[in-house]
Amino acid sequence: MMRVLLAEDQAMVRGALSALLGLESDIEVVGSAADGEEAWRLLQSLKPDLLVTDIEMPGLTGLELAQRVQRHELACKVVIVTTFARTGFLRRALDAGVGGYLLKDAPAEQLAEALRKVHRGGRAIDPQLAVEAWSEADPLNDRERQVLRFAGEGMSAGDIAQRLNLSHGTVRNYLSEAIGKLGAGNRIEAYRLARQKGWL
Repeated sequence: MMRVLLAEDQAMVRGALSALLGLESDIEVVGSAADGEEAWRLLQSLKPDLLVTDIEMPGLTGLELAQRVQRHELACKVVIVTTFARTGFLRRALDAGVGGYLLKDAPAEQLAEALRKVHRGGRAIDPQLAVEAWSEADPLNDRERQVLRFAGEGMSAGDIAQRLNLSHGTVRNYLSEAIGKLGAGNRIEAYRLARQKGWL
């Protein structure tokens, strides 16, 4: 029996996934979380075999969750189910040791099959996305990505510096590096471009 934890911020989608997986005789949904921080707490207390998570969630994103699972060497395998068909997200997911990356518009029966495959130690990646993923590398480092994300959310360089315990000048340097690498005119354009590529 595979023990699954769901992390999805949309209640209706979370309920549908839970009902869908509940129909499978070899899958038990042991818990569900509406945000990344709650999912992280449940991961540690419930110790599921598999985490099925969205990418965009309040608190921690699905990618950040996967990175934590990898960093803490938890036995749980991660499968991302998302609407984002972005190669940048897939590349970052694979770097974080994710076993599966599926799109929400895939046929329902594919999810259960993908979970079985990942549980056995395999990988289940949307094929079209897998082909595209290797065509363009993400130029940003983690710090540039973090600073650019905050800037795109409307925070000033001073606010970002305070939030990340960095100097104002360091934040400005990270922002100008990110803008330069993306060939953008300003921080907002850089943010938009990086979001579009799935690098944020």
